[in-house]
Amino acid sequence: MLTQSEKDVVKREAERLRVETAALMAIIEIESGGRTHAIVSGRAEPLIRFEGHYFDRLVSPGNRAKARAEGLASPRAGAVANPASQTARWALLNRAMKIDRDAAYASTSWGLGQVMGEHWCWLGYASVDAMVAEARAGFAGQLRLMLRYIEKAGLTDAVRRRDWSAFARAYNGPAYARHGYHTRLAAAYARLAGSPGEGSPSPRLLRLGMSGADVAALQRHLLAISPDQHDAIAVDGVFGPQTLAALKAFQLGAGLTPDGIAGPLTWAALERVAQVPPKHDAVQPWSWLISLLNRLNPWI
Repeated sequence: MLTQSEKDVVKREAERLRVETAALMAIIEIESGGRTHAIVSGRAEPLIRFEGHYFDRLVSPGNRAKARAEGLASPRAGAVANPASQTARWALLNRAMKIDRDAAYASTSWGLGQVMGEHWCWLGYASVDAMVAEARAGFAGQLRLMLRYIEKAGLTDAVRRRDWSAFARAYNGPAYARHGYHTRLAAAYARLAGSPGEGSPSPRLLRLGMSGADVAALQRHLLAISPDQHDAIAVDGVFGPQTLAALKAFQLGAGLTPDGIAGPLTWAALERVAQVPPKHDAVQPWSWLISLLNRLNPWI
């Protein structure tokens, strides 16, 4: 569970990246298992996982035999088991550090996003120590590290689109589907996007071809922003080509991805700028169906 101050940090970063807060929260939840730190020797430390096969490759050649003899390195992935507790994992890391500090740090995954220390240079840190210092700088530091990886790997757009398969493939590897990583992300996002406490409840995701009261609400918002479009958009509860064009134009102007889908991020932007008129023009029961039939057959 995140504290309110931690949620506020996530929200600010989501706004910076122009992604939904719920999308970032879903990634954090699945990657961290809902835990942001562990108390080790009286200090709040990021969650870690030591990878012995990385250490076998990265340790200085003169120390490889010693590392293997002490059960800290192996050319085979998974041969060096990680203890269940974080206290024991940090003890394992400290043992490896006594042999080769930099290699030990680089052979460990760090924090909320479980980012491997080996990526320190690629991510633009001055040293592996600088990356580890970021990971140990509280929740905000862990989040910065995770987002630096997401941005550097070009995954921001996948998060914006909520394309969890594309995100999972790049972030978690080609075996992501076997472990249901993408479906767990999707489920976490769906729950978080609709959960109370994240602001007022938003209507469901809307796209071309849908109809009903939520579509009528979307049309009222779009008309409130651009009153000159009264001839182009009818508040009829039918998500047709005119509504799609108006929505894409709004998204583009608001700095959002113009995907023509009204999701939580689009609704939040609409509600910030629109002064929605009273519902005296709200779609009447079945009027959306009558309108749709008229469009399909003008002789009805």
